[in-house]
Amino acid sequence: MSDAPALPRPDQPLRGIRVIEIGHSVAAPFCGQVLADLGAEVIKIENPEGGDDARHWGPPFVGGTAATFHSLNRNKRTMAVDLKDEEKRAALEALIGDSDVLVQNMRPGLMERYGLGADALCAKFPRLICCNLGAYGDVGPLRRHTGYDPLMQAFSGIMSVTGEAGRPPVRVGPSIIDQGTGMWCVIGILSALMGRAASGRGCRVDTSLFETGLSWMTVPIGNAVASGKEPGKSGSETPMLAPYRAFMAEDRHIVIAAGNNNLFRRLVETLGHPEWADDPRFALNADRVANRETLNAMIEAVVQTRPSTHWTQALDAVGVPCAPVNRVSEVLAHPQTEALGMILPAGDPHLGLVATPLRFDGIRPSLRSLAPAREKIDSGA
Repeated sequence: MSDAPALPRPDQPLRGIRVIEIGHSVAAPFCGQVLADLGAEVIKIENPEGGDDARHWGPPFVGGTAATFHSLNRNKRTMAVDLKDEEKRAALEALIGDSDVLVQNMRPGLMERYGLGADALCAKFPRLICCNLGAYGDVGPLRRHTGYDPLMQAFSGIMSVTGEAGRPPVRVGPSIIDQGTGMWCVIGILSALMGRAASGRGCRVDTSLFETGLSWMTVPIGNAVASGKEPGKSGSETPMLAPYRAFMAEDRHIVIAAGNNNLFRRLVETLGHPEWADDPRFALNADRVANRETLNAMIEAVVQTRPSTHWTQALDAVGVPCAPVNRVSEVLAHPQTEALGMILPAGDPHLGLVATPLRFDGIRPSLRSLAPAREKIDSGA
């Protein structure tokens, strides 16, 4: 029998890495969950009095714990630590020193107050990677402010370009700021791990909700600076392309994305109006953008005469990108979702756990354990 160590599983490339997550709500827990899915040992530190706030964000609840918490905390262990308790805090510091990564999104200044700030920890444990996830960043006039996803969608300008003109501000439904910031933390941590492999030293990684919001605004900001104009709201449309939006069919909306001249010609031929491709108002994309209201009305007048399946099948046949606006239940039931294995089998019909959207040699990171139960917080397990 060979004594050679077992080869690491391809879907767990971070096996052997220990991460301490002092996180709550969405952003840091989402980062921790991605790292855990990738094989890292993630120990979630929670307040013994109630734990992570997200445990109570319901209904709906599954087994007494909010579905939101279940969706963000699989494949982790948990530990109850009262940061005000000096003895418990010292034990936590020792655990951090024996780990590879610390990720935290506590309110500004709290970690420093307890002697667990990134600079102090990195000085004491040179191989440690400390990832700080803040609201507005650790410099500037707002560095001490707290923040949440809807606040940052507002402050970063995302709400100014989301929704329809003349209508009240609209929040993008998913927590794109929180989860996006968690993803930036993962990117920073993986980069720092690569740097440590070369240099032997860890480092401090910083990001914030506001920086993530600005990053999502890359194209609108670029267009605003170039044009000198506020981008404004454009509903389902992409401002610099036409036709590129949702159109109402006989039964439901479908999105049609004819983003170049060739696709536009195929689209109008399928709609039964090939002459539109030769109309000087619609000859080039810039012309179509300038005359988008007229063009959109002409297209929708035709699209609404037939069911959505008629148009999606017809447009698919000629290679024009299109998609129905699905409800969540339809997405879950779609065979493409099933084929990808993106919904993890949790053993409970009330748990809908979305997998990490990565595969390694065809293997998707698996569900090793559900989110830690509330009882483990109460017992300090």
